[in-house]
Amino acid sequence: MSKIAVVKVGGDVLLDVNEREGLAANIKDLIDNQWQVVVLHGGGPQVNTLQEKHGLTPNKVAGRRITSKADLLVVEQAIAGEVNVNLTAELQKKGVNAFGCHGASGKLIQANKRPPVVVTGGGDEPIDFGEVGDVVAINHDLLKGLLELDVTPVIATLGISNKGDIYNINADTTVVQIAAALKADLLLLTTAVGAVFKDINDPDSRIKQINPAQAKELIAEGIIQGGMIPKIEEAMKLLEQGVNSIAIVSGSHTGAFISVANQQGDFGTLLKS
Repeated sequence: MSKIAVVKVGGDVLLDVNEREGLAANIKDLIDNQWQVVVLHGGGPQVNTLQEKHGLTPNKVAGRRITSKADLLVVEQAIAGEVNVNLTAELQKKGVNAFGCHGASGKLIQANKRPPVVVTGGGDEPIDFGEVGDVVAINHDLLKGLLELDVTPVIATLGISNKGDIYNINADTTVVQIAAALKADLLLLTTAVGAVFKDINDPDSRIKQINPAQAKELIAEGIIQGGMIPKIEEAMKLLEQGVNSIAIVSGSHTGAFISVANQQGDFGTLLKS
């Protein structure tokens, strides 16, 4: 029986041609080694660029985007349009039978509107994130059906309510729930940086492994900051739910994903309980 890997792709990864090609090659490498793969992507930089073209100002708190109704339209256009199509095409070039879709497709990702909430790094007051949803269900039967058809789902991070309302959803939160729903064997969080570093300007300062206690310390020290905070916090929750391997890694290095799958420690930062 094939193992399941869930890969979260940040929009920053897709801005660079070498990153895109490396990512696609690494996903193909997993598939060639009998893994089934589900890809979930965001598109923060692409959303920012399109917002600016529409005269909108990106607004984030602790790495999480506040989304007005006008912003939501841009999010839909950027991630379900530009990013999803281009990533799907890049995978097809490498021989991966990628299937582009989004959270509203077949109610893949069901979500409810998020109430005002206090978030780490966002101060003590509850924050209203606007047209942002919290995931309440993953259509794992549909995902498994797609995998059984030997296609690789490439999912844009939008959620849909039972009433048909569309919400912007946090990719880091969502990918964790997808991994849990599928009982995935491997979760890869890809970024252009490719790991957690004590000093971002010093490649030799890569932190090879982090446990929950260390993660809290690194957040408090400001080493883990911005968008990396929700990545780490959400991924740590999976360690108690049976996901064997979780890592923050770059897709640009040949063999990186298989190396992480085998827990060899050659790339990225492994998250451990």
